Amino acid sequence: MQALLEITAPILHDELVEKCKQGDRKSYAEIYQKYARAMYNTSLRIVNNSGDAEDVLQDAFVDAFASLESFQYKSTFGAWLKKIVINKSINHLRKKKMDLIDIDTTPVAEALPNEETLDEKDVQLKVDEIKKAVKMLPNGYRTVLTLYLFEGYDHEEIAEILRVSHATVRTQYMRAKQKLINLIKQGGLS
Repeated sequence: MQALLEITAPILHDELVEKCKQGDRKSYAEIYQKYARAMYNTSLRIVNNSGDAEDVLQDAFVDAFASLESFQYKSTFGAWLKKIVINKSINHLRKKKMDLIDIDTTPVAEALPNEETLDEKDVQLKVDEIKKAVKMLPNGYRTVLTLYLFEGYDHEEIAEILRVSHATVRTQYMRAKQKLINLIKQGGLS
């Protein structure tokens, strides 16, 4: 029974998309209800502000619904919508002057931490502490860390999304991870 539900879910979502393409308002509402929470959470992890995440969510749905004809079922509707949400979230941060330092054009003033020197095994991480610490990260660090750890993008994909070099993404990720570990070690996140 579970396997049948897993197989029929994408088909039902595709039928909803088709109904939306035909202008069925009820289907628009149904798709919004199915995806809004997950897409809001994706945006919130990137923009780190609930009001901004709500704005991004609305903009993403408006764009998605306006360009439904371009959806070609090469991926699931959810994956297609998630990409829109992520791009909207990043563009929102860009408007707010997200701090990503391009390593190719900027001399590195501080020595980068070596990944092997991180003492991650000794750090006991709790989910709430991590969430609080991630929210405390600068926009650039938080964005790269979120896209890599929570959204599952690799460094090359993140570089393409952010329009920066692979080296910049790798450096931002290493710095974000080190800063996150330091924040957690310092405690006082309550």
